[in-house]
Amino acid sequence: MNATNSAGHSIALFAALDTKSDEARLVRDIIVARGHRAVVVNTGVVGEPGLAPDVGAAAVAEAGGTSLVALRDRADRGEAIAAMARGAAVIAAQLRAAGRLDGVVGLGGSAGTAVGSAAMRALPVGVPKVLASTVASGNVAPYVGTKDVAMLYSVVDIAGLNRLSRAVLTNAAGAVCGAVEAAAQHAHQAAAAEKPLLAASMFGNTTELVDTARAVFEQQGYEVLVFHATGSGGQTMEGLIRDGFIAGVYDVTTTEWADQLCGGVFSAGPTRLDAAGERGIPQVIAPGCLDMVNFGNEATVPAQYKDDPTRKFYVWNPEVTLMRTTVEENAELGKIVAEKANAAKGPVEVFLPLQGISIVDSVTDEGPQPFWWPAADRALFDAIKRHIRPDIPVHELDVNINDPAFAQATTDALLAMLGRT
Repeated sequence: MNATNSAGHSIALFAALDTKSDEARLVRDIIVARGHRAVVVNTGVVGEPGLAPDVGAAAVAEAGGTSLVALRDRADRGEAIAAMARGAAVIAAQLRAAGRLDGVVGLGGSAGTAVGSAAMRALPVGVPKVLASTVASGNVAPYVGTKDVAMLYSVVDIAGLNRLSRAVLTNAAGAVCGAVEAAAQHAHQAAAAEKPLLAASMFGNTTELVDTARAVFEQQGYEVLVFHATGSGGQTMEGLIRDGFIAGVYDVTTTEWADQLCGGVFSAGPTRLDAAGERGIPQVIAPGCLDMVNFGNEATVPAQYKDDPTRKFYVWNPEVTLMRTTVEENAELGKIVAEKANAAKGPVEVFLPLQGISIVDSVTDEGPQPFWWPAADRALFDAIKRHIRPDIPVHELDVNINDPAFAQATTDALLAMLGRT
């Protein structure tokens, strides 16, 4: 045992012990031999565990809003997996809050992966998460989500111990132990040196603004995490805010709401713009790139839009086609932005760039750019002002969103709010 784990850490092991007890025992024993504590959570529904758990399946089912008896009586596999996944997420969060989870490891087939990954997604980024899975060589996005889940392909089915499964599971146990030890060492070394984190949303059409702002914030002693507003980027940002990593939010690229409203490919879902307000941390909001909805290549644009002669399109690159939002859509987007700001428990200010909300919504020396549409922008701005809470400052600047004056005003505002918290 080395110095980093001399005190031992708690590692939760999620597995269906009615069918995977031998495999779970191997992983547990390696964790214990390494000098850590294994907290074994049974997620099996059908039979009795072949290994004594620390958290039984009945407790997991109850945390998922049902009972083990009910799940067995109904014998609905899909219902059981969903309930145990909900319960696993609750149990993982409870173990973490109680100081009994420094890392987590899971193993299983498609059902075990669904349940184990739900537990992992309930934990903050930075908590080690290792999942040995039969489905890890395919599309893992539903299991990983926006969290740092490390998935290890089991190569063979997790159905008994053999030369290959033993090697893979040994590696999984070693991986989670090593990650927990490294995380503890890093936390000890870096705690005093870490700078407060700011989150910023960015798109290609607001890069100039965010690059300028980032330099200002860094000069003031902040570390800036920039998230590309591509749906997953916004979801990840919201998740990190909810997990308490972020001190303030520079949310100047809210374009994902245009995709959410119009069915584009970069939607971040209906909870986009919620987390900062829920946490009560300072935030600056601007309607950056709400002039555009994103699709793939031109052939992927839905017929309802493609066949509308009033629609404006712009091919940003061969695989990205932008569609201009209309007056009516902008009015609805303005209402949404205002309502999201209204729900904030902490300080929030809104900034409106009256000379355009993106590069392609501007007037340059070459003339109006493809999405320049003052009436649509005005509908957006008017809706924000009409629906916003009276106590929330709304600043109108007669510049484009990428103008240095807009960067200065928005960074000054966020720094002032941070100084008051």
